[in-house]
Amino acid sequence: MILYLHGFRSSPQSFKARLMAERMHALAREQEYHCPQLPASPAAAIRLAQDIASQSAPQELTVIGSSLGGFYATWLAEQLGCRAVLLNPAIKPPHDLASYVGVTTHYHSDEPFEFKHAYIDELKALMVDTITRPQRYFLIAATGDEVLDWHDMVAHYPGAQQTVIEGSDHGIAEFADYADDVLRFCGIDPLQVAPGKLI
Repeated sequence: MILYLHGFRSSPQSFKARLMAERMHALAREQEYHCPQLPASPAAAIRLAQDIASQSAPQELTVIGSSLGGFYATWLAEQLGCRAVLLNPAIKPPHDLASYVGVTTHYHSDEPFEFKHAYIDELKALMVDTITRPQRYFLIAATGDEVLDWHDMVAHYPGAQQTVIEGSDHGIAEFADYADDVLRFCGIDPLQVAPGKLI
């Protein structure tokens, strides 16, 4: 099973989330793909992710996390022992998101939501100082990320499989070029096209 966790202010409508959904549909494995709308509260987001993750054995689960979702995915991988794919992951969100305390909006709907000061403490409770079993991690980091520092990402996942993209951006506009690598890391053959489907 793949559990995709989107980033701060994002949603299941993000480019990367929709691309992964399309690829899983083409492989006739859409039932194994989950991408929930995460609540603003980090504690609530983790509870929701854990509820979905509990539907799969850890060895059959990969959590893909983008930005803040990568921060959550790292915590889940350490707690559950599952694989994790990190897409320009947030490393220090308690610091990075402090300036967003207050009312802000979602990217894909402009719907307002409140990011409370208490959520900073919730983020601090989820910090992973040092990863274990680096072989279960796959990092994709873009040097052109305009939001987060790719050097922090590379340093935080020593020994993990790493792909550093020269240039690009925080959203990884070229993510389609790396989707097959992600699927393979998840244990899925991207060439197994279902009858009657195009990939």
